[in-house]
Amino acid sequence: MPEPLLKIEHLGIEFHTRRGTLVAVDDISFDVLPGKVFGIVGESGAGKSLTGQAIIGLLEPPGRIGAGRIFLNDQRIDQLPYHQMRRIRGKKIGMIFQDPLTSLNPLYTVGKQLVETILTHSEMTPNQAHQHTIALLDEVGIPAAEKRIGHYPHQFSGGMRQRVVIALALCVSPSLIIADEPTTALDVSIQAQIIALLKGLCKEHDTAVILITHDMGVIAEISDRVAVMYAGRLVEVGEVRDIVKNPKHPYSQGLMGSIPSLHHKSEELTQIEGTMPGLMEIPPGCAFHPRCPHAFDRCRQRRPGLIDTKPSKVACWLFENEDRSGNT
Repeated sequence: MPEPLLKIEHLGIEFHTRRGTLVAVDDISFDVLPGKVFGIVGESGAGKSLTGQAIIGLLEPPGRIGAGRIFLNDQRIDQLPYHQMRRIRGKKIGMIFQDPLTSLNPLYTVGKQLVETILTHSEMTPNQAHQHTIALLDEVGIPAAEKRIGHYPHQFSGGMRQRVVIALALCVSPSLIIADEPTTALDVSIQAQIIALLKGLCKEHDTAVILITHDMGVIAEISDRVAVMYAGRLVEVGEVRDIVKNPKHPYSQGLMGSIPSLHHKSEELTQIEGTMPGLMEIPPGCAFHPRCPHAFDRCRQRRPGLIDTKPSKVACWLFENEDRSGNT
C-alpha cells in the first residue's frame, strides 16, 4: 500500500455568526492515495465543497478551519501563510469548478490564461509555455488547438470550456486535482465525455483526484474509493465497489436506491423522506435519525463514530456489534 498523498485528520469547518458558531464540517478524516480517484458524495449542503475549499485554501470568511489538520506529501498545509499556500495552489493542487466561467477570465484568451499559469508555476520560457498550452488543449480534446488558443471563453461551448478548465488544472502537473461538481452544468452526453477524460488523464499523469458530486452514478463510474457525507459528517467510507454493491448506512442505501437500473425493473425508486437539516437545526445523536426508518433511542441520543465493519467503515449504531477494529 503506497503512502497517502493527502491526509485529512479530524477536519472541522465553522462559521462565526451573530447567533453563535455554526459547524459546517464536523470531525472528518480520510486519506487519498497517489493516482487514485476519491469521491465525496452527498446532498447539497452536506459540506462537500467546503471540504474541497479547505484543502486548497479557498475558504471565504467568515468560514474557517476550526479543528483538525491537512497534510500534503507529509507537509502540513492548513496553517500555511497565504503566500506559501498560493505557491502550492496551482503547482501541487489544481481545482476544477462546477461552472467553468468562474475559472476563466472573459477578458483574456484561453491561451493567455494557460500560458500565464504555466509561467507562474514553472521555469518554462514563454515559447515553451505556448507550445505546452497547445499540447494540453489537444490532450483534453480541443479540436484545432493551434487556432483555438487565441479564442475567448465565450467562443467555446460549455463542454469545451470545461475541457479548457481541466487543461488549466493540469498545466503544471499537480499531484492532486479537486474536481467540484465538474459535470453538473453539462448535458448528459457531454458529462460522459468529461468523466472519461478525467479518468484517462488521472491514469496517464498519475494524478490523484478528489471528485465532489451529488451524483452516485458519476461516483460509481470513476471513483476508486468514496466517502458519503451527510450534514457535515462522514456516514460511510470505503471502496466504491463495496458501497455501490452493498451500501450499509441507511442514507447510502437511499442514495443507491434512487439510481435507475437497466438490469432490475422497479415501479418506484427509493425515496428518502424529509430534508437534510440546516446548520442551526442539526439534531443531537445521529444527524440522519429523523429521516431513518431504522432509528432507535440510541440514535437520537449519541452520535456514532465510524465503525470498522470491513471492508467499509460506517457511522451507524446498527453495526456496533460488527466493529472489527476492537473499538467499542
